Amino acid sequence: MGAPTAGGWPATEAEAVAEQERIRAAADLSSPGPAPGEVRRIAGVDVTYDEESDLLVAAAVVLDADTLEVVEEAVHTGRSRFPYVPGLLAFRELPGVLAVLEELSAPPEVVVCDGYGYAHPRRAGLAVHLGVLTGLPCFGVAKSPFVFDHAEPGPLRGDSSPLLDPLRSPPEVVGRALRTRPGVKPVFVSAGHGISLDHACAHTLRLTPRYRLPETTRGADGLSRRALRELKAGRREPYGAAER
Repeated sequence: MGAPTAGGWPATEAEAVAEQERIRAAADLSSPGPAPGEVRRIAGVDVTYDEESDLLVAAAVVLDADTLEVVEEAVHTGRSRFPYVPGLLAFRELPGVLAVLEELSAPPEVVVCDGYGYAHPRRAGLAVHLGVLTGLPCFGVAKSPFVFDHAEPGPLRGDSSPLLDPLRSPPEVVGRALRTRPGVKPVFVSAGHGISLDHACAHTLRLTPRYRLPETTRGADGLSRRALRELKAGRREPYGAAER
């Protein structure tokens, strides 16, 4: 794991776009990857930003894939190293996410990102980047369809519809709108690296026994928000590799 290029982290938008093109070309989008029942450690990662500064906290929560109980968690404090640019959010989040995964005692077998994978204008969302850089099977589960179109899936849990890029002719399937709770709006699943869309959706359903969002996402989001609040309140010292 580490910075995405031999020359260091992209410093400009042009460098980041070029790096995204390299990452996209390196992504494994053909392997089926692990199915539910074939993994024991599945992780969620998320990043929370301080709106008043460049401080951020990345969190990783590892669950037992069978029981969905938390078996390990880690946090990493850092600073934003790349400006907010639509389509390039991965470059703000990757340093912290890579660092927090290094804090775990052992790598997870699958990583779920709160965001996008192949469902990205350049087909290189956070889950694609993270998978290529770590070699871990990764996929994204997003709360919104971003710039893509979809028909409303059926009302039942497990119903789905293709997530489509309307700018391609014919429209390209980039992911899936997946209903995880009856009558509740869907989530948007896309493969990232080393796992198929079918398996990504199957994992998502297994991770959502009670709520719309996967337990991995809920755990990582809650941990990162709680850690940032404690850090700002002075109840915790900065932690993580960047602070040593």
